[in-house]
Amino acid sequence: MDFTDEIQMGIGPTGLGDYVIRVHDSPGQLPLAEWNALLSAQQQPTPFMRLEYLSALHESGSATTATGWQARFASLWRQGQLLACCPAYLKSHSYGEYVFDWAWADAYQRHGLSYYPKLLVAVPFTPVPGSRLLAINAEARQLLMHGLQAMAAKLGLSSAHLLFGDSADLSAAQGQAWMQRQGVQFHWQNRSPLRYATFEEFLASMQREKRKKIQQEQRKVREAEIHFEVRQGSQISERDWDFFYHCYQLTYRAHRSTPYLTREFFRLMSRDMTENWLLFTAKRGPEAIATSLVALDPVQGHAYGRYWGAVESVSCLHFDACYYQPLAWCIANGYSRFEGGAQGEHKMARGLLPVSTHSSHWLAHPDFSQAVADFLAQEGQAMRGYVNELEEHQPFKACPQ
Repeated sequence: MDFTDEIQMGIGPTGLGDYVIRVHDSPGQLPLAEWNALLSAQQQPTPFMRLEYLSALHESGSATTATGWQARFASLWRQGQLLACCPAYLKSHSYGEYVFDWAWADAYQRHGLSYYPKLLVAVPFTPVPGSRLLAINAEARQLLMHGLQAMAAKLGLSSAHLLFGDSADLSAAQGQAWMQRQGVQFHWQNRSPLRYATFEEFLASMQREKRKKIQQEQRKVREAEIHFEVRQGSQISERDWDFFYHCYQLTYRAHRSTPYLTREFFRLMSRDMTENWLLFTAKRGPEAIATSLVALDPVQGHAYGRYWGAVESVSCLHFDACYYQPLAWCIANGYSRFEGGAQGEHKMARGLLPVSTHSSHWLAHPDFSQAVADFLAQEGQAMRGYVNELEEHQPFKACPQ
């Protein structure tokens, strides 16, 4: 294996046969059909790993060098065939990742060392678990992982990280002795033997207290004379997208922050991944007052809560727009999973249950690596206890199987 000179990495052969690692400073340099073909063959594909999605992040100015995401996509080739690939970035900060390592960066700084840039394998701003190392087989995935670590070492980077990977990714990372970190998210599933036919059946499966709470929250929205319009794919007009983006900006402004994603990103999504988007618009009469955007994987039957915003405050509208309306839509349309995004144990009361997430980490400095390993061991034990405690507080009459 060697790194090609075309990206001017200056990394020599590593003696692993006639494989070649290429490093790309733009996702547009990779073959779209071949990338997506590898994605479709993975055990946990998501629409966020499609090359159109990653390219839109880059082309729209959302994830670029200027915003701290310097593309270094890696690909593994043999005799002209793409065997493995992944999105990778040199990061100059830790924003937009949702796996927090600020304390590690601070420790480096206090010891006069540079934590940034670091190498990150992830989908920017998208904490959705799924395949990150796309590969034709386990051997190719392991070789790609080896190449990533070799890249980080040769560039003198402090560390390398793989976020929200699937079990195949974790196995490849463990093969390189990367440290493992556990997190938790909250997902809803509609699967046998429950298989709700209606939203009312879903509510009926919940404990009385939880069911009444949801009904009260939805009643408050109705009493405010709010109704919802739902549009999917090509039904979402440019005007709809404009109003959504206005609301999206307001959400960040309320938290004294600025949006990660540009309006151009959503324009590219409406053009290149049309059928992957579902928009809920809350209206009072003809006036739109809030929106909730959900991403769809029609092949897998999975939905992903993404962004929300409102031009005025209405009691409980957030819960209805971001959870109850999407769950009702999923049930009506035969979708089996709804992922509610990062963090938020309040989601359990809405029927979303805890699911473990995973990330993998390599630190070059041996002393810091050992310190982080000790920290992760303690954190992991605490996280397992936290998840076990959450599972003891199921919102359902009987735990879904």
